[in-house]
Amino acid sequence: MKYVIATHNKGKLVEFQRLLEPMGIEAVTMDIAEPEETGRTFAENAFIKAEAACRETGLPAVADDSGLCVDYLGGAPGIYSARFAEPGKRRLTVLEKLKGVPEEQRGAHFVSAVCCVFPNGDRIEAEGRCFGKIAFESRGENGFGYDSIFQQGDVTFGELSAQEKDARSHRGHAFAEFEKKLREYLGKTEK
Repeated sequence: MKYVIATHNKGKLVEFQRLLEPMGIEAVTMDIAEPEETGRTFAENAFIKAEAACRETGLPAVADDSGLCVDYLGGAPGIYSARFAEPGKRRLTVLEKLKGVPEEQRGAHFVSAVCCVFPNGDRIEAEGRCFGKIAFESRGENGFGYDSIFQQGDVTFGELSAQEKDARSHRGHAFAEFEKKLREYLGKTEK
């Protein structure tokens, strides 16, 4: 099965391919226009991206919208995670805003909303969350985005291997739910 991945984020693409391969899905990318994310939720933005990619390519399309929600910042950056600050300064901006904030007030969670849109108009949606806190400094070279400042236990996501991150992360949880729903959907359509 060939599905187009609706993202221009290279880090996200690597994760998508790794998470979709065990489902028997060949994740491909195409040079497609990136629609404006006008949704008010992660799920709405994921649908906007998947629907646009499906319409443009004629293939089933998978997209996610994900972000970091920091309790102390009232849930920010949230759906604006990719636009929270200049590229390359997003992590530093979060750390700066939490300067002097004690550990017990640094709670945070990641959200990933996954949407798959099929050429016939059907869609599958799934969501995953993972909870932790914001570290006092950036640690680890793995992952991308806010991974090196998001801490669970004693480690940041930037310090985890890809397999460890998939087992713990919001995207890993979302894709586990997506796989169940996809199998159910494909079982119904094959009858």
